[in-house]
Amino acid sequence: MIEINELSFAYKNSKKNSLTDINLVVKDGEFAGIIGESGAGKSTLCNAINALIPHHYQGDFYGSVKINGVDTFETTPGKLAVDVGSVFQDIDSQLVNSFVDEEIRFGLENHNYPKAQIEQKIDSTLDSLGILSLKNREISSLSGGQKQKVAIAAILALEPKIIILDEPTGELDPASSHEIFSLLKKLNKEKNITIIVVEQKIMLLSEFVDRLIVMEEGKITADSSVRNILQAPEKLLKQGINCPRVITLVQQIEKEKLIPSSISDKDKICITPKETAKLIRKII
Repeated sequence: MIEINELSFAYKNSKKNSLTDINLVVKDGEFAGIIGESGAGKSTLCNAINALIPHHYQGDFYGSVKINGVDTFETTPGKLAVDVGSVFQDIDSQLVNSFVDEEIRFGLENHNYPKAQIEQKIDSTLDSLGILSLKNREISSLSGGQKQKVAIAAILALEPKIIILDEPTGELDPASSHEIFSLLKKLNKEKNITIIVVEQKIMLLSEFVDRLIVMEEGKITADSSVRNILQAPEKLLKQGINCPRVITLVQQIEKEKLIPSSISDKDKICITPKETAKLIRKII
C-alpha cells in the first residue's frame, strides 16, 4: 500500500535534511504507529506520504514514494485524497464548515459524488462512528474528541484506503484519547483501512497498533512489532522517548529479583496494564 525507497528531503532554504535515506513498506490493512522526539521528522514523513511533499512543501527531494503503486510525483494531493485521508495536529484549522453535516458534504461534493448519494453517505458515515446525533450540531459547540470524530468522518466518507493521523489526541483527555484509538482500531479491523498514527502517548500506541516505527533526526532507527521495540526500552530513552510505565515497573521488579525462573522471558514483556497485573498475580 505504501512503498518508500531511499527518500531524503530538505525543506527549501534549509541546510539540513528533515528526512534521510527512508526505506519503508506498509502493507494493506496494517495499523502502524510512528514515535520519536520533537523534530525527528515524523510529520515530514506523513506529508511525504500524502503528497503535500513535494507539491505543497517544496525542497530537495530524492528517492520515491508510491501509494498503491502511484508515484506521488505523478499525482497531486487532491487526487491522492481519494486514497489517502489525513487528520492534522491542529484540528480546528482542518474543519472548514460551520455545521457537522456541511463538513461531510464538503468533501463529497468536491469529489463529485452524485447528489442522491450524498445525504445517505453523510448519515451512514456518522452512524458508523456513533455520532449521527451530531449531524446538525455547530462544530464550534463540539468537544475536542467530537471534533476529531467529525474530521475522521469527513475523511471516511470518501472511503480512503489509508488514513494518516498526526498526533490526533494531543489536546484530548485520557478517556477521549482511548475512545479515538478504539475507533481507529475498529476501522482498521472492520474496513481493512491502513492506518498510520504519529503519537507521543506511547502507552496508547502500544495497546492498539501492530507495529512501531521509531524515528530520530530524520531517520528510521527501528521498525518492528510493539513487543520487539519495547524489549529494549533503554534505547528508546536515549532517543528521548518515554517508555510505558508498565515496562519500567516490570524492569524494577526484575531488578529486585522478584520474578521466579518459571516465568518465561516472553511473559516478562508486558505492554498493557492488564498483562502487567497478570504477571504480578503470578509472582504473588
